[in-house]
Amino acid sequence: MHFSDVSLASIGVTIPTARWTSEQIERDLEPLYTRLKLPEGRLAMMSGIASRRVWEPGTAPSGPSIQSGKHAIEAAGIDPTQIGALIHASVCRDFLEPATASRVHHELGLGPQCWVYDVSNACLGVLNGAIQIATMIQSGMIKAGLVVGTENSRPLMEATLAALNADTQLTRKTVKPAFASLTIGSGSCAWLLTHRDLAPGATSFANGIAQANTAHHDLCRSDQDTAGAAMQPLMETDSETLMAEGIATGVAALSDLLADSGWTRDEIDRTVCHQVGSRHRVGMLEAMGLPEERDIITFPALGNTGSVALPLTVAAAAATGELQGGDRTAMLGIGSGINSVMVAADWGQTQISGEWSGLLDELAELREPEPTVVG
Repeated sequence: MHFSDVSLASIGVTIPTARWTSEQIERDLEPLYTRLKLPEGRLAMMSGIASRRVWEPGTAPSGPSIQSGKHAIEAAGIDPTQIGALIHASVCRDFLEPATASRVHHELGLGPQCWVYDVSNACLGVLNGAIQIATMIQSGMIKAGLVVGTENSRPLMEATLAALNADTQLTRKTVKPAFASLTIGSGSCAWLLTHRDLAPGATSFANGIAQANTAHHDLCRSDQDTAGAAMQPLMETDSETLMAEGIATGVAALSDLLADSGWTRDEIDRTVCHQVGSRHRVGMLEAMGLPEERDIITFPALGNTGSVALPLTVAAAAATGELQGGDRTAMLGIGSGINSVMVAADWGQTQISGEWSGLLDELAELREPEPTVVG
């Protein structure tokens, strides 16, 4: 899909204050590590993730989503009644029903003629929602729309830690499917898209494509999410196969994005990929023929924040100046299923606002080069 009339007017961000380091998680797994004789530092070494953020106990996804939505609306200076669609698009929701978007819509004071619903597609939900809103704007159906998501990793992390320590039958081999759960982080992000007449200098949301490889839908699964189910937040992931097939899906999707946008690889100034970890990033960029020095990351400080991982990374890059006006930016989303959604955007004056809780300083520290030791 080519969008000639769509701007990314603003982004709202809410980051939790509580920070869990990989070292802390390993200390919490001391019974497992001792029994299996696992080396300390394994989690950070394998993932490249130093820490992740978590919400306070009892936080419902709608709460931070409301805050992120307010930040985006205020930053854009738009009348909330002009927003014709609100999509809540994270994996985490308040309830099976009603739509989490319903509470967010009410608290944001949006109008009665607004389309209000949830979208769920693993780590691609917010990108999917953005494409849907962009299509509505391009068709003339609405003038502005807000997609927002909040991922809450605390219940999954706590349940995983308890399960790993309690299961004395686990081996080094059988513990591997739980590893991905220990990389998950929390965060909230809202993207406000408008007709370009409402934000003429903002980022041009130019092209969007999708690629499906659903033969591999069973490589990453949570427990059941149905009425009456226990809803115990555990997840099992075949990380190695998921990474290989996900990269293959991403390579095919990038070819479609380049064909649709008319860009070449050399003309891409900045890339933002789904934030999984260091091995995934290196493997994906190498397979896609894209240089690491143009790529932007947040996973060392945030972990994998699911549907908001890529949107939050875009926001952080804009806030720190890593994304600048005129940058041809490729947003390369891949999610379990396996599906891929990618967006080509010409970066402009998109307004960024939010509660960063020290994240930008943490990212700056992580980017500082190691001091040279003179012997």
